[in-house]
Amino acid sequence: MGKVRLTVRVDFGADHALGPGKIRLLEAIGKTGSISRAGRALGMSYRRAWLLIDDMNRAFRAPVVATQPGGVRGGGAELTPFGRALIGNYRAVEARATTAAKLHLRALTNALRRRRGRVQKPRKTSIRGAAAR
Repeated sequence: MGKVRLTVRVDFGADHALGPGKIRLLEAIGKTGSISRAGRALGMSYRRAWLLIDDMNRAFRAPVVATQPGGVRGGGAELTPFGRALIGNYRAVEARATTAAKLHLRALTNALRRRRGRVQKPRKTSIRGAAAR
């Protein structure tokens, strides 16, 4: 379907949400074993990554990430079993939502204005320029 895609965000009341950014951060922590390396891999600061993890750890009954303080051997972070389950549940919701919306996404894709195989950028227009012609 090209660049048309469905983005899923789950809101937990007014204060907490879970979406693709937090899930990518959790997946990056799972791969790197570090909040700072995961943040860098995603182009975000350590502070931003830490705040997102802290928000998730506070939102759920069980923590999503366990951290090890730094020191001579350095610190680290790892996903908890709940954190891994959270990723799995989110990805399952995302896959089912995308499958359910496939027909409608295709209709929206077909409704886009195209130019040589790409979505056409809006042209700059001027009311004055049109009136002067």
